[in-house]
Amino acid sequence: MRLVFFMWLFYSIQLYMHIDLGFLGIKPLTLRGTIGILTAPLVHGNLTHLVSNTFPVLFLGAAIYLFYDRIAPQIFLQCYFFTNILVWVFGRQDFYHIGASGLVYALASFLIFFGIFRRKFRSIIISIIVLLAYGGLIYGILPQNSYVSWESHLMGFIVGMGSAFTMSKVSKVYG
Repeated sequence: MRLVFFMWLFYSIQLYMHIDLGFLGIKPLTLRGTIGILTAPLVHGNLTHLVSNTFPVLFLGAAIYLFYDRIAPQIFLQCYFFTNILVWVFGRQDFYHIGASGLVYALASFLIFFGIFRRKFRSIIISIIVLLAYGGLIYGILPQNSYVSWESHLMGFIVGMGSAFTMSKVSKVYG
């Protein structure tokens, strides 16, 4: 996916040019912080942070595009932008929120809840697989570490669940 390419590109720029792109994160309720609505998922604090977001973005993104190809672009964009907008509105104001984990939570939440709301065999199986693989994410929506944006996790979870509910009611034809 292009997103993962840009995540690694941004990290490489930070690493090789010795600059901190954290200012491209979401700084809630500030005009300056609105840039983060677009760029925050591309910026990561260290290699562990980047890798821990890379594989879930690839797996969950591929699952959405593979199993729900008709709605995948809409879901991906909703999860990306709505999560970041909500973080800009509700996130801690003394904190730059960076990384793609909000998107990860949104995609996982969508895949889990879409099967539950649709009640179609294939969607339920996908939900169960994602729940088994990523069910532990639920603990990340609670404040645990002052350096981790649990707000991104929580907002992503809410956006994914809301998108799943909405899309399950809008159409009954999606795989």
